Amino acid sequence: MQACRSAGLARGLGAVTLPWLWGSCRRSLSLVCAGSAPRAGDWRPSAGLGSRARRLSLSAATIVNSAPRPLQPYLRLMRLDKPIGTWLLYLPCTWSISLAAEPGCFPDWYMLSLFGTGAVLMRGAGCTINDMWDRDYDKKVARTANRPIAAGDISTLQSFVFLGGQLTLALGVLLCLNYYSIALGASSLLLVITYPLMKRITYWPQLVLGLTFNWGALLGWSAIKGSCDPSVCLPLYFSGIMWTLIYDTIYAHQDKRDDALIGLKSTALRFSENTKQWLSGFSLAMLGALGLVGVTCEQTLPYYTALAAVGAHLTRQIHTLDIHRPEDCWDKFASNRTLGLILFLGIVLGNLWKEKKTEETKKTIGSRLEN
Repeated sequence: MQACRSAGLARGLGAVTLPWLWGSCRRSLSLVCAGSAPRAGDWRPSAGLGSRARRLSLSAATIVNSAPRPLQPYLRLMRLDKPIGTWLLYLPCTWSISLAAEPGCFPDWYMLSLFGTGAVLMRGAGCTINDMWDRDYDKKVARTANRPIAAGDISTLQSFVFLGGQLTLALGVLLCLNYYSIALGASSLLLVITYPLMKRITYWPQLVLGLTFNWGALLGWSAIKGSCDPSVCLPLYFSGIMWTLIYDTIYAHQDKRDDALIGLKSTALRFSENTKQWLSGFSLAMLGALGLVGVTCEQTLPYYTALAAVGAHLTRQIHTLDIHRPEDCWDKFASNRTLGLILFLGIVLGNLWKEKKTEETKKTIGSRLEN
């Protein structure tokens, strides 16, 4: 076990040289992204006597606004100023990678950083594709009218070239994995491309988003183990899909009036006043699937403690949700980063607990043999 830890730490030191953006997943060991919303992560020093209070912000939005002006539209097109989506894409990867770690070992730090980099790139590519498809719709919605393509800051040709650059870099990350994972990761591109069209043809685009955003639950495990174990990966993937249905339905309630006017569909419009009942059902399904994952992986007390905390978080989130207040919907949506981090921490500690449990068992057996 000690050798296992040493190996993990050694790889962790090597991984530090990769691009990490700590500070805001969603997303914790090597979580990539800074801040969750423009106001999250701000650091505000107290005002000194006799001087005006000045705000120093370390938020992602401030970093983007501080970048060279020609670069800013592209950073906003990637949503680097609102990286909560990157956390939500990245966190299922961290769950899977951590579950695949050997008992008593930390998760593979190199893989965590690699998947973090991939999450930034693929979330950016997904947003670029979404804005290219939706440029005419975005102009008609107040919240999205200032997006770079809709606002005319970036042309369609420029966005297409930028998309090619992001996908090329993401391919470079994918090629660092084993052959099985390369094929599995490449197969998700169809979902990434077609998801933005779903809101035109079905009231369940959030389900397709769930299939897309939680692909990392499959990919993380295969990157460590060489292939997917259906008994673990499928319940984990299912739980992630349920989670996406929860948080993205809440998110969609921000735009339901505009969506109804311009003919776009969503689960927010489908569920309407029954939203809380649907979200409660999704929550139970998510927790049940995660419980099955814990049993299959022989998880320990910290994991189930985290699972209880996740259940409490979901209960409070749904109970206090006001679907008619967009600002409350945003706050509840963004709080899911905390939920994902709680589960990640529970998996890591639960896996480390396995070593303690094993050592205690060995001591008990040894004591009995001596007697």
